[in-house]
Amino acid sequence: MNNPTVETVSTGADKAKLAVAGLLVVGAVAAFYLLGKQDLWLRVVALLLLAAAGVAVFFTAEPGKALAGFGRDSVRELRKVVWPSRKEAMQMTGYVFAFVFVMALFLWLTDKTLEWALYDLILGWR
Repeated sequence: MNNPTVETVSTGADKAKLAVAGLLVVGAVAAFYLLGKQDLWLRVVALLLLAAAGVAVFFTAEPGKALAGFGRDSVRELRKVVWPSRKEAMQMTGYVFAFVFVMALFLWLTDKTLEWALYDLILGWR
């Protein structure tokens, strides 16, 4: 088996961007509570602006770019999926319900048979 190794290279600039993004998000929460005596709309605007700035800085760093690329690849793969028609989905659901019913009946019969054999025949408790 050939498992290619993936090396992630993080530069000092990426680490700094991640730190700034984290500080902006923490600052957003702190600003929301520090502006407690202000109107609610001002607190929410400060929270949203600082959080959006933190997210924007995150997506300029390499981990943010990798996350965005993963999202694009996921959407591309999702478009390749062949979804079943309604008729096929209903048929498969019916098969699953029938199988579950048959297995429940089988397990119930097995349980009652073992109960009868153990308690009535072997131990004679009934």
